[in-house]
Amino acid sequence: MQHIITLLIIMLTGLQLMPVAYAQNNKKTSGTLASNQAKTANGLVEGTLEESGVRSFKGVPFAAPPVGDLRWREPQPVKNWQGIRSTKKFGPRAMQLAVFGDMGFRSDGMSEDCLYLNVWTPAKSEKEKLPVLVYFYGGGFVAGDGSEARYDGESMAKKGIVAITVNYRLGAFGFFAHPELTKESPYRSSGNYGYMDQNAALRWVQQNIAAFGGDPSKVTIAGESAGSISVSAQMATPLSEGLIARAIGESGALVNSGLDPVPLSVAEQNGVKFASSIGANTLAELRAIPAQQLLEAAGKQGAGPFVATIDGYFFPQSPTAIFAAGEQVKVPLLAGWNSEEMNYMYVMGQEKPTLENYKKAVRRLYGERADEVLKVYAASTDEEALQAATDLAGDRFIAYSTWKWIDLHSQTANEPVYRYLFSRPRPPMVPEMGNASSGLAGGVVKEEDPNAFKMPPASGAVHSAEIEYAMGNLDYNKVYDWTPEDYKVSEMMQSYFANFIKTGNPNGKGLPTWPAANKGDKVQVMHLNVTTVAKPELNRARYELLDKLQAK
Repeated sequence: MQHIITLLIIMLTGLQLMPVAYAQNNKKTSGTLASNQAKTANGLVEGTLEESGVRSFKGVPFAAPPVGDLRWREPQPVKNWQGIRSTKKFGPRAMQLAVFGDMGFRSDGMSEDCLYLNVWTPAKSEKEKLPVLVYFYGGGFVAGDGSEARYDGESMAKKGIVAITVNYRLGAFGFFAHPELTKESPYRSSGNYGYMDQNAALRWVQQNIAAFGGDPSKVTIAGESAGSISVSAQMATPLSEGLIARAIGESGALVNSGLDPVPLSVAEQNGVKFASSIGANTLAELRAIPAQQLLEAAGKQGAGPFVATIDGYFFPQSPTAIFAAGEQVKVPLLAGWNSEEMNYMYVMGQEKPTLENYKKAVRRLYGERADEVLKVYAASTDEEALQAATDLAGDRFIAYSTWKWIDLHSQTANEPVYRYLFSRPRPPMVPEMGNASSGLAGGVVKEEDPNAFKMPPASGAVHSAEIEYAMGNLDYNKVYDWTPEDYKVSEMMQSYFANFIKTGNPNGKGLPTWPAANKGDKVQVMHLNVTTVAKPELNRARYELLDKLQAK
């Protein structure tokens, strides 16, 4: 059971940025897309013309390799190159352990040298000024990569959008804080390197995306899980002012979550303890440790987690306080979560989901406040207890923090907010999968694997299930036997997302009307499924209770 809990914890577990460190030549670009080339500020890149007519540029560097003395430094500028740089294959993925079973990488291996992005553009020249999507991958800030097929940008590009996926540093490489790092930093901060990478990529987009036919004034940032948390982080930091026009969040926010940034002093001491545990007494010694050795040491139970910091620079205060005060980047927001973000075991462990066991589990979790929880997450039969435990598990895991982010932004931004609930369950697996079943985080568990942890069958849309639908990438996932209804849901959801990326409003011809959640008397939620319809918010009492418990 301990390894299950550890993985679940892991699941819970980038205008003025670096004026010197990230200054680059802001050269005028020239329209060269017809020859599959684009002129960036650092030199010419040459990509691939896909059969669809979309041009792809993979493995484009947006910052210098963060290796050697640049390990645990804010992103540094890319060195200019002569001639034409081939960008026809994905760059290396960030350092990470094999944690989640649903990640399929197309990257060129794994390396600390990982700060690359990928561009898909339908533009024939730089003059088209198309809207831009910048997508951050999920993976609990310990795994993931911009090469994953479920994030592939070609389908979005076919909708008239320049689509980009971005790599960023993870785990100990992306979120390690230490007093020596703070002392050497020009900003007197440490940690948050992964978020700074994302922000540096957004600056690269401002400077270079016109060369790919994109409009730097129409940039939408988006992501799922840790990627969605990253979207909220980029909205919270003052360093994003002027970089973002719209935002999309799928299941996750850095607002009253298990990954909220901690005070810098706390993170520094955690960093000192970690360094001591691996026998490194100085920063020089830490930087001399081979990347793989550092990765494995950080992956040992109790060595982390490495979380963001309230450093006075990237985060002047907690993101929750920033959104509550209306100090975030104020842009239209489309966000929501799935109907079964986590299953009942997150609340009940390996106990059978009976009414009696459910009540016992709630009393263990909430003590004297248990009756309040049982009133809102009510159940009077075993079947109702299973659903109530599933709802509570999903809310505790990620839905509540996402709700809090949406709610605060609705109140303080004076911008339209569109909220969804995605509830389409995945279809059965293809026959070729045999007796396989779904595992933790959506991976596939073979029947013959005695050590694999098998999840109970899902009745709703599980965590991360919406990605392929939203990005138009069902065909890349060969595990599930997609039906015509799945493709219908995908076409509708992708159209909503594409409309929002283009205009800040998801509505369009042939789509059910999606009202803004923060306009009118009642909060409206778009229920995305085969039958898609907007309904008044149903479960506010759940989140208001969790809000009260959070504040205690």
